[in-house]
Formats: sequence, C-alpha cells, structure tokens
Amino acid sequence: MVYVALISYTPDPERTIAAAARVSTSPARASQLMQKLSPQAVDRLLSRLISSGHLSPFEHASFTFAIEGISRVTSHQLVRHRMASYTQQSQRYVPLKEFSYITPATISAKREMEAKYHQGVRAAHHLYLEMLDAGIPAEDARYVLPQAGETGLVMTMNGRELIHVCSLRLCLRAQWEIVELFEKVKAEVEKVAPHLGAELKPKCYRLGYCDEAESCGIFPIAVEMGERR
Repeated sequence: MVYVALISYTPDPERTIAAAARVSTSPARASQLMQKLSPQAVDRLLSRLISSGHLSPFEHASFTFAIEGISRVTSHQLVRHRMASYTQQSQRYVPLKEFSYITPATISAKREMEAKYHQGVRAAHHLYLEMLDAGIPAEDARYVLPQAGETGLVMTMNGRELIHVCSLRLCLRAQWEIVELFEKVKAEVEKVAPHLGAELKPKCYRLGYCDEAESCGIFPIAVEMGERR
C-alpha cells in the first residue's frame, strides 16, 4: 500500500507565496507583508495568481514527503520530474533479505497469471540471495530483481512543481499506482495549504478540455470541442 507523509514544509506556505507575489509590486518588505496580509487577502491573491497563470511565487513554498510502498516502476516515473529532489533507498547498500513487491490488480484478477507472477518474482529473489551467498556484490546481484519491488524515498517539491506534476499524474489516463501516490500527496498538502491543495488536479479541469489523444470521458478532447462549435 502506498504510504505518504508530509514530514517538512515551508512555515505558513500560502502566506509565504502571497507575500512573495506582493513584493514585486509593493514598496513594503516581505517581512512586513507576511505580517500585514489577512487570511482573506492571501486567499484572494492565490486565486488571482492561479487564474492568471502567474505561478512563479508558488516556488517559494516547498514540501518534503516520506514515501513508502511504491514499486520501482513508479519511482522511475516519479524521478522524471526534474524540478524536485529525491533520495531513494539504495539497493547497492541495503541487501534485500526480504523482498516486498507490488502486484497489479489486473494480474491478481487472473488467478493462473497471478500464481505465475508470484512464482517468477520469488524465483528472481531466490537467485538474488544465492548470488549474495556466492559473494557477488549487492550492487551487481540486484540486476536480477524485478521492478515490482517496493521502495522508499524522500521527495521535495515546491508548490509550482506540485501543481504541474499533479496536472499530469492525477489524470485518469496515468498509471494507477502513480495516481494513488499523488492523491495521497494532495491530501497531505491540503492539511497545511488548503488553497494550494485544491489546485492539485488534472490539467483538464484548468483547460476545460482534454489535450490527450484519447479522453477518459470527463472532458472532450480539443478536436471534439471544435467539431461541436
């Protein structure tokens, strides 16, 4: 099961974003703006920033998450988002005497395939252990391990990158595991930055249409919209 915990974040993140945005148009210092901005003013300013697409102030709020229980399939997808920082459990330095792994529901739904899947994963892990016993370094023995293996990592993203990544990874056409991951990231952000958390959503909600080649059905694709006009 995917586990996500927000372990560190910019204090008063939404006020920090709002104060940063005001600095560019105000003679007041950022420290003064932090004190003067009312909650209502912060909320209004964040709404204007979002609606205008002026997202650079959101970079001043950062969020650090502890993530556990995802497969290396998903961690490979995750680290493609480069405007972030990641520190992942190393298979080079951590020998995997036990091997927890993810089983997709599509495999579990076919009992014969599920049995073969478990057999294959366990066989790979057994060979890995044999290699370790034979003196092969963990950094080389790990080559045999499947991507289904669970991993853990720490991830830090700023508010702007969270908006961008969630616009892609909360799309229903993204793979199920990374969708679940960012649903939990969103839930953690909402606890400390509710306005920002509400903006973590698939891009179609902001665009008003689907810009993928095939729509999940929530919004029509751009071509379909043009045909209806």
